[in-house]
Amino acid sequence: MTTATATKISKETLDILKNFSSINSNILVKPGHTLTTVSPVKNVMAKATVKELFDTQFGIWDLNKFLGTVSLFESPDFEFQDNFVNISNSTTEVVYHYCEPKLLTTANKEITMPDSVLDFTLKQADLIELQKAASVMQLPDMVVRSNSGNVELAVLDKKDSTSNTYSINVDATTDAEFDFFFKVENLKMISGDYNVTISEKKISQLINTNDTVTYWIALESDSTFNG
Repeated sequence: MTTATATKISKETLDILKNFSSINSNILVKPGHTLTTVSPVKNVMAKATVKELFDTQFGIWDLNKFLGTVSLFESPDFEFQDNFVNISNSTTEVVYHYCEPKLLTTANKEITMPDSVLDFTLKQADLIELQKAASVMQLPDMVVRSNSGNVELAVLDKKDSTSNTYSINVDATTDAEFDFFFKVENLKMISGDYNVTISEKKISQLINTNDTVTYWIALESDSTFNG
């Protein structure tokens, strides 16, 4: 059995795990400083670099349940054993058992982004407004599109020709013509500004400007680009 040393997990890392739980309900944590997750249908992947050094591989089947268990404590200690983790404070202890890795949905390889055809910065405030509008107006899609040389983000229902639309311009210009479609439900990034890269291969990369979290989100198949 591994001889475990008590360690803390920061609020920042717990927030990342909470965000990852919205992408995939389970996770496999590998030794090192990197956390990764991928959605069950493999159209969203995320990677984060955290301050903690995990020295034991462990799988969590229900990440929300695990985080709920952690929330029962204030600043607990974690001791990661071979088959379970001890979560404790001075008076209380929980033994939380791992899940077999083969039962989990995991990313099999790193994503190498193809050449970019569009780059811009997505401000946190703009993303919040778009997501709020999509929720209020019940709009399932977001499009990044060219509009008279500008780059516009809009939420809409692309299947409805009379759909209501909420749009904003971002600080970018273009000579190309494109409509890059996303499902709003896939835009589950942690709070912050993002440097966005989009490839005509129908994949996007969103890097948090604090350089700790990166997301790769597949575009919808009807996305178009004419350079």
